[in-house]
Amino acid sequence: MKGWYHSWLAAIRIARRDAWRSKGRSILVLAMIAVPILGVSAIDVTLRSAELTPDQKLTREMGAADALLTDAGWGGLPIHQPPDPRFTGTEPVGGFKQYENKPMPEGKADVTKAIPAGAKVLVDTRAVARLRTTHGLLSTEVREIKAADPMAAGSLTLTGGRHPEKAGEVIATDAFLKDSGLSVGSTLTARSLDTKFTVVGSYELPESLNLTQVIAPPGTLIAPLNEALKAQGLPDAGGSTAYRVSVGGEGFTWNMVKEANAKGVQVESRAVILSPPPVSDVPYFKNHSSEAREYGSNRELLTIAATIVGMALLEVCLLAGPAFAVGARRSRRQLGLVGANGGDRRHIRAIVLSGGLVIGLVAAVVGTVLGLLLTLALRPVLEGLMGQRFGAFTVRPLELLGIAAVAVLTGLLAAIVPAINASRQTPLASLTGRRGVRRANRVLPMLGLAAVAAGVAVALYGATSSDNVLLVAGGSGIAELGVVALTPVLVGLFGRLGRWLPLSPRLALRDAIRNRGRTAPAVAAVLAAVAGSVAVATYAESHDAKQRAEYRAMLPYGSGMAVTDEAGGRDVPAVRQAVQANIPLDALADVQRIVVGSKNCTAYSDDAKCGNYDVFIPKANRCPLHGPGKNIDDFSIAERRAFSKDERCRVTEGGGAPQQGGVLVGDEKVLTALAVTDPALVNALRQGKAVSFAPTTFVDGKTGIKLVTDRKKADEAMAAQKEPPGEVRQLPSVLAPKSVNGYGLQLLVPPSLAKSAGFTTVPYGVLFSTSALPSSEQTQALNGAIDKIGLDEGVTIEAGYVSENGIVLLALTVFAGLITIGAAGIATGLAQADAEADLKTLAAVGAPPRVRRALSGFQCGTVSFMGVVLGSAAGLLPAIALVLSDRRKDASLAQESLDMGWGSGMARVDMPIVIPWETLGGLIVVVPIGAALLAALVTRSRGALARREAG
Repeated sequence: MKGWYHSWLAAIRIARRDAWRSKGRSILVLAMIAVPILGVSAIDVTLRSAELTPDQKLTREMGAADALLTDAGWGGLPIHQPPDPRFTGTEPVGGFKQYENKPMPEGKADVTKAIPAGAKVLVDTRAVARLRTTHGLLSTEVREIKAADPMAAGSLTLTGGRHPEKAGEVIATDAFLKDSGLSVGSTLTARSLDTKFTVVGSYELPESLNLTQVIAPPGTLIAPLNEALKAQGLPDAGGSTAYRVSVGGEGFTWNMVKEANAKGVQVESRAVILSPPPVSDVPYFKNHSSEAREYGSNRELLTIAATIVGMALLEVCLLAGPAFAVGARRSRRQLGLVGANGGDRRHIRAIVLSGGLVIGLVAAVVGTVLGLLLTLALRPVLEGLMGQRFGAFTVRPLELLGIAAVAVLTGLLAAIVPAINASRQTPLASLTGRRGVRRANRVLPMLGLAAVAAGVAVALYGATSSDNVLLVAGGSGIAELGVVALTPVLVGLFGRLGRWLPLSPRLALRDAIRNRGRTAPAVAAVLAAVAGSVAVATYAESHDAKQRAEYRAMLPYGSGMAVTDEAGGRDVPAVRQAVQANIPLDALADVQRIVVGSKNCTAYSDDAKCGNYDVFIPKANRCPLHGPGKNIDDFSIAERRAFSKDERCRVTEGGGAPQQGGVLVGDEKVLTALAVTDPALVNALRQGKAVSFAPTTFVDGKTGIKLVTDRKKADEAMAAQKEPPGEVRQLPSVLAPKSVNGYGLQLLVPPSLAKSAGFTTVPYGVLFSTSALPSSEQTQALNGAIDKIGLDEGVTIEAGYVSENGIVLLALTVFAGLITIGAAGIATGLAQADAEADLKTLAAVGAPPRVRRALSGFQCGTVSFMGVVLGSAAGLLPAIALVLSDRRKDASLAQESLDMGWGSGMARVDMPIVIPWETLGGLIVVVPIGAALLAALVTRSRGALARREAG
């Protein structure tokens, strides 16, 4: 025992001295191990600091209160709730089935009756309003609460100024002040309300830093705003009220919660959530399994994290292993002396392994400390990106110790193979510098080939015959490891290219082939990085091509619309003027809408005095699967499939043409804006005929519009599954060819025909086409002009399909490039250290200084090129497998849709296999050239001459 201890102590001392003497190589290996540890430890501290305790979460939601009481939304009827209703909600006593054939209960519960006597109460009311800012209008959450009340502490933090104390004073979140261009001391107004408010302070919501919100004293903002909106015939701002309650003592107990539930009130109790009652005492769980209390699993997240960490360790080991191997060869004379003085193989292995242990320990300390400092320095930035404040700067020593242990383990794993190889050399070979005759390993390539075949088979099986994505991932991983095992053989095949190369690249390639123990791991590390990037890029490009094919434009490219149904269209002239002043127009069409009732009514208004209308579909043209009294379950699967091929049951493609009830009133200029050039349709509008874009509504040259004036009778008919009563007015029309896209519009009625048919119309907005797609500045100016008019609706302009993968693919290319250059640079540095004798020989025989730079550059470029080519080939397998898997899922969902009777309006688009040639070109061409040039620039052109080592 004593001898074992002293031998390892001596080995560690020798390894520490050797690491200190070879600072360059040691720093290189240390950095490779420490950087992943730095990232993992920083992520651990960040996640732990951002993770709130249950009590901290409740404090941010309800402040210092004991409970939060709200209307459960069941008309005041008794309810059942779980101890924590935030994720599952509540249900009425008796369950949901009792309301299958009758309307849901209406009305509201009186929350104040559920507040215990003597409790302190803080009322919190919220609504959404449009507030005027320096830029226009901003839709903002407005809130009424006594912000200075002790029960509000913890849920909001004052960052400047003071709390509002009287009517006319408000405080605003920092996010609102940033977006609005206002500041503390500014004057704030709400649309439709003449009252002016002064911003007396700023605050932040720790749980939602990016939320735009304004707080006013109770009764000073929301109620006056709703009254003003009601007086103008506009929808009110709504509002929901919660009651924060503080009862003292044991808090709001479970018995209190059940008493409140009996009055239709939902309760979030701090005491109950932190210490839930037994399941047997919760009536809600009698109708729900215990799964209702489980809100998710981290299994998938942990699997992904483990995969990422595993690949990171694999790459580090692949790169660090050759570094230790080179270090062992550089110290072979020292190791030979150990053997010559009585040291056996285990002592040699201990010395090399101790090198990994020493580097791993230092990397663990450096990486962990830097991770802590980095997280602490970036805390404000991280909180801003996450949109919430940390609960506290939390450090888990055991977790950091485990992460540090990974660094030590990585160092030891990377040193195992070099240790074994070094121990196998005889003292004579080590002292003389001879490497001996090394035979090629024939077993490893055979295992690699078998792994590639098995991995491809598993991945393709998972893609074509199974729904388990893990089979695809696992098979791809096995195949990639097989390619890694084949890397030495594949590197040898690259050597045949040397006969056509000039001197410097031929020497670099020969050196890489002769030293496969150093080259193959570096190539494998580049391969692993590039394969993942190519796989993601290929899948992203394929998915992007599918989305492009499925994209349905709302309007023709370059066309736009600006519409409003507020106040009978009184703002339409101002909207038209704003469009004309800010957009390069090609065509402009005024459009109108039909109203049933007052001019403020819309086709889908909730006002009982307003009617509605739709394009009428005759019974003979209606889909047998749908309609009043029809139940999809009454039809067999075969019948549903048959009806899905029926033209009447086909779902029409959507669009964004302005309409209500499928109808739009306008002239032939509308067709110009919709890029419809059919002369027959243009002439029909000029002759006073409507244009129908829906074949099922067109019968014998006419299309009907059904008017429903009695909303109450219509609702009763719908509840009884009967045809709603109403008048159908038939209009002369022509049917547009199937090739003409109406962009969701079913019927275009000329103004003269609408008037003669007795319809009441009001201005709706404008539809236009542009001579050139507006720039960002022009669009912002137009939206600003619309805001000044005081409208919610903005301007929509069809800009075509916009891919979101550009930045992703660029980031992947840059990431893979950096990894490739880094790995190739490490391999080059090792090659220079390992081939120093050859470089000195070149200088001794009169080789020009530039040969050293050229050789270094080509060594780096060679490793990069081989790794990128092999990685690109290996990365295509998982991408193709994932595409095939998605095809199976899409086909299954499409068939399920047909079986459910949902129609077949949109043709299914199979995801194509798209090779990202630009990404591959950047990796295969640009990255190796960049790596070679970078290596050549940082390499000294002259090396010191030295005498030949004594044998």
